Amino acid sequence: MAIFSQELEDLLRQTFPNAEIAVEGSDGQHMSAMVIDESFRGLNRVQQQRAVYAALKGKMDGPDGDLHALALTTKAPE
Repeated sequence: MAIFSQELEDLLRQTFPNAEIAVEGSDGQHMSAMVIDESFRGLNRVQQQRAVYAALKGKMDGPDGDLHALALTTKAPE
């Protein structure tokens, strides 16, 4: 089953309601997302990305996940 950009953005928005979020991709399995959120301040890149993966609520878990690949850019606002 595929996931689409609006669904991915909606999932991210639940966890990061004030973030700047941009999601791209239209095949439902390979997407990119940029998430800029104040909650990332003081966290290293791995911690930031783990927070985003947690927000996806299992959509990328294992070979049966809805989303196969996600190119992810995360940072705190400047």
